[in-house]
Amino acid sequence: MKTIIFVCHGNICRSPAVEWLFNKYIKELHLEDKFKVVSRALSYEEIGNDIYPPMKRELKRRNIPFERHYANIITEEDYDLADYIFYMDDSNRYIIERMFNDSRHIIHPIYMFTPDIKYIEDPWYTDRFEHVVNLIDKCVQDILKNI
Repeated sequence: MKTIIFVCHGNICRSPAVEWLFNKYIKELHLEDKFKVVSRALSYEEIGNDIYPPMKRELKRRNIPFERHYANIITEEDYDLADYIFYMDDSNRYIIERMFNDSRHIIHPIYMFTPDIKYIEDPWYTDRFEHVVNLIDKCVQDILKNI
C-alpha cells in the first residue's frame, strides 16, 4: 500500500479537497487497498479547524464525499511513513524543504505529471474554489495514471 500525503498551508482548502477527491477516485476504481491518503498543513494557524466553508460547498456541488475534517500539521512520522508527499505551490515547497531534508526524494509538486499546470493557487486568498478544484482534479487524474 502506498501512503500519499497532500500538503498545503493550512490544511483547510486545497489539501483536504485533494484528499477527498483522490479517495473518491480510488473508491470508484476499487483501489482502496492500494493507497492510504491523508492531508496535512505546513502551518499551525488552522490546526483543528474543519474544511473552509466555501471549499465544502464546492465539494458538495461536485458530489465529492467528505467527513468532518481536523487540520493537522505534517510530522516527521508522516514523512517517514509516506511514499509520496505532494505540495501545491512554491511557498509550500520552500516550507516543506526546510522541514525535511528529503533524502528519500518523495516530495513533489502535485502537478508533477501535469505539465500545463505550474501551481495550485490558494483559494482562501483568491476565492476561486471552482477553478482550484478543476486544477486539482486534473492533477489527481494524472497522479493516478502515473503511480
